[in-house]
Amino acid sequence: MNNSADRPTGVLLLNLGGPDSLRAVKPFLFNLFSDREIIRLGPSLLQKPIAWLISSLRHRKTEGFYGLIGGKSPICEITFAQAKALEEVLNKSGGRNQDPGAKVYVAMRYWHPLIEDVIPEICRDGIKKLIVLSLYPQYSVATTGSTLRKLGEVISKYPIEIFSIQSWYDSQLYIDALVEEIKKGLEAFKDSNELCVMGNGLKDLEANASCITHHASRSDVHVLFSAHSLPVKFIEEGDPYADQIQATIKGILSKIDIPWSLSYQSKSGPVQWLGPSTDEMIERLAEKGIRNLLVVPISFVSDHIETLYEIDILYKSLAEKLGMRLERVRSLNTSPLFISALQQIVVKGLKEAGWLE
Repeated sequence: MNNSADRPTGVLLLNLGGPDSLRAVKPFLFNLFSDREIIRLGPSLLQKPIAWLISSLRHRKTEGFYGLIGGKSPICEITFAQAKALEEVLNKSGGRNQDPGAKVYVAMRYWHPLIEDVIPEICRDGIKKLIVLSLYPQYSVATTGSTLRKLGEVISKYPIEIFSIQSWYDSQLYIDALVEEIKKGLEAFKDSNELCVMGNGLKDLEANASCITHHASRSDVHVLFSAHSLPVKFIEEGDPYADQIQATIKGILSKIDIPWSLSYQSKSGPVQWLGPSTDEMIERLAEKGIRNLLVVPISFVSDHIETLYEIDILYKSLAEKLGMRLERVRSLNTSPLFISALQQIVVKGLKEAGWLE
């Protein structure tokens, strides 16, 4: 166990970030679109002016979306909760194989607490070695790559040695955590439809028959893995994101037998993005007669606007119009199995860095 007085080792969880109020939406969008790793807006000299224009034009509409999910993104609170839970398991006492003690920090790429504000705090705490864990399971230059580049710029000014974990798409405990939530999601269809039959009784045979028809066994529910989209150009240039998404799904399918499809969400801008898009896939599945759809946000590990608005409101409404029942698996957030996965990933990183025997 590390001495808490000097804490030579720390852990830093990195995430996208999100606006913590409606007033923060515009500056958050500006920070996001200012990043040329995500999208190149003309010549580099014009990146920030165009980002300012886009954020000025889009912020009111985006504020409306956030207004539907509580007026802010929950990603910061969730990431801090993940950090707290991870710190607790890393600092647990007792046992011959007890894990190393470590303080766990949180930094965001595009909103507070920003990387440039957190690194000085880590230095003041006396941290000399830092395990850096991006909370994007699958690597992309637009997510983990951009975040680590920014971290490298900031931390070069401080006497802190870092070891970065760039992806963990094939972590078995992570995959187990996803499988656990998928199984719960499948059971929710069964439980809900049983309640539907009991609630209707025999008074309305037509409604009762409809409920029975939608009584979903595992084979009656189609699983749709929905990943954040990425410009196709990135993949053509060698980005491993799409392959790692497929590898994560392959790991899931080795543990559970389900009918499934893959789609991509959250694209923006005029360039070609990975597809099919999630809304297009929902329409295709409806045409094939699919009536029960369980959406798995495969590239996300915490709730934010892509799960709470896009899937829970936008896509759910589309599915209902198409005569489908759409449910979403719970995000991993602070699920015990997921926290155990993070613990295992961090300990593995410490060993690979040579900081733990």
